[in-house]
Amino acid sequence: MQLLRGVTLMTIRSGWMAAAMVLLMAGGAQAQTAATGDGGMTLYTYDQDTGGVSTCYDQCAQNWPPFLGEAGSDRGEGWTLVERTDGTMQWAYDGRPVYYYAGDAAAGDKAGDGRGGMWHVLTAD
Repeated sequence: MQLLRGVTLMTIRSGWMAAAMVLLMAGGAQAQTAATGDGGMTLYTYDQDTGGVSTCYDQCAQNWPPFLGEAGSDRGEGWTLVERTDGTMQWAYDGRPVYYYAGDAAAGDKAGDGRGGMWHVLTAD
């Protein structure tokens, strides 16, 4: 009986350790740093955008304001400016136009992540 208790205790400890490792790994994946724009607000990409062209206008752009820039500006490697249909310039990262989410109230908020299965936080890692 003592041996059975030891095995059971060992199994429980092993199970707990495995669960803890899964939680740590999941936490590590979520710990990626979100790219931010003005005022530290989180930036997002939209799956419908292809070929460096924004498809988010009108009501979409009210909910997901484009991260605008000016010709001649530089944000570093991977960042470019793409022209919108109204002639304004929008920042893109690795060819993907980048947006804010109107539902984010403060720097660091990420309320837009996963919205509609098409909006994703742009990670800086």
